[in-house]
Amino acid sequence: MQDQTHTLDSHPTSRPRRGPALVVAWLREEPGRVGERMLFTDGRTVVFGRGGARPDDPHPRTWPLRLRPGRVEDGGPFESRTISRVQASVRRSGQVLHVENLGRATMYVDGREAAQAEVRPGSILLFDGRLVLLCVDSPSELPDLGLKLHPFGEPDEHGIVGESEAAWELRRQLAFVGPRQPHVLVVGPSGAGKELAARAIHRLSPRAEGPLVDRNAATLPEGLVDAELFGHARNYPNHGMPERRGLIGEAEGGTLFLDEFAELPHASQAHLLRVLDDGRYQRLGESRPRTADLRLVAATNRAPESLKHDLRARLRLTVELAGLDQRREDIALLQRHLLARILANDVGLVAQLGGEVPAFSAEFAVAALRHPWTTHARELEAWIWQALSTGTAPTLEPPLPTLGGGTDDGEGTASVGWEAWVGRDPADIPKEALASCLAAHNGNQQEVWRALGLSSRYVLRRLIKKHGLAVTRQA
Repeated sequence: MQDQTHTLDSHPTSRPRRGPALVVAWLREEPGRVGERMLFTDGRTVVFGRGGARPDDPHPRTWPLRLRPGRVEDGGPFESRTISRVQASVRRSGQVLHVENLGRATMYVDGREAAQAEVRPGSILLFDGRLVLLCVDSPSELPDLGLKLHPFGEPDEHGIVGESEAAWELRRQLAFVGPRQPHVLVVGPSGAGKELAARAIHRLSPRAEGPLVDRNAATLPEGLVDAELFGHARNYPNHGMPERRGLIGEAEGGTLFLDEFAELPHASQAHLLRVLDDGRYQRLGESRPRTADLRLVAATNRAPESLKHDLRARLRLTVELAGLDQRREDIALLQRHLLARILANDVGLVAQLGGEVPAFSAEFAVAALRHPWTTHARELEAWIWQALSTGTAPTLEPPLPTLGGGTDDGEGTASVGWEAWVGRDPADIPKEALASCLAAHNGNQQEVWRALGLSSRYVLRRLIKKHGLAVTRQA
């Protein structure tokens, strides 16, 4: 460990509670430093660069820290030979960092070359070919949550990746909600990790030894929702039909996870009220009620107010997930994890790459930090696949800007090719892509749901209703 007196004032009481910090988002020769951050004291000028402090430094030297709940770990000075001994000076003034480039590498701030600049949270600093830093609003310390700490930057025991405040707040919520009894609502944008959160809740609960039954509510066929949820008796509704336990029966003693829960019609939501109160339900075709011991974890990317109000009241615990736009400092860690997972599950791809793990380019890191993510981790994983499929070098470059959100047509509107969304999670398909596919097939819904790779026409109808589209067919 290095002496932290070079990094922050030695007395914790002198540290500001919050302020602008610089997070390492890419470092060519030291990828393990990603996620570390440099914190600054108001009114004090410091320098950073390669190596530890020397008598000829123009100002006190700082280097990155690893901010963790209840502790601040010293990451030590940069060692990369590509970084100058004195790369830049930084002086904090309130919520602004005054950065002056003193090293060999050209500095770019938000894409513009600059010898010196005022940097605020959200700004991206690129020291050409050497280092990418993201300015964030950061606390000087995180409260001790009493949680087991995993290796810095790696997935935790639930597979959650991130060292940001938002990531640790999610872990705090899960640690509280998991062991409790009430039913749970998980809220967050598509691709933010709602399924991961649901699995963590089940794993942390007293029901962990029981089943976890997982179903996307948007795929339940209209008119058959009750049969899917509650099951039906033998020979019902037609002679020869086998008995069906239903999702509630299958989840006995465990957890029922229903994703896209807000897509259930309010009438179907009302049928769940008694189950959530005391476990009572009735299979179709049976006269006697049954009792199920289960916990419901419902997830949605809509506002909680979109649920039937009396059902919402029964989901007494809520877990809120942040999208990548709220935790951009985790993007580099997440892309590293997603790449490792892709390679671990595809031996053929590893062989095709000659056994070498490709590295992300600085351009990829900057593009990922700038991108307006709409489907978050899913979209980031699609970026990585695109980079793998089109790259010819061991360095992954950012994909074309059309992937995951369309391109600008010059008039401020998005031109979305529906083909890019074939086979994707229905919840991720944007309104523009769905409208484009409907137009391409002249409103023929039978052709559209097959073209998009949806599981049934019912899923398409729910998407059309969700986005408020009017379907017309031309003669």
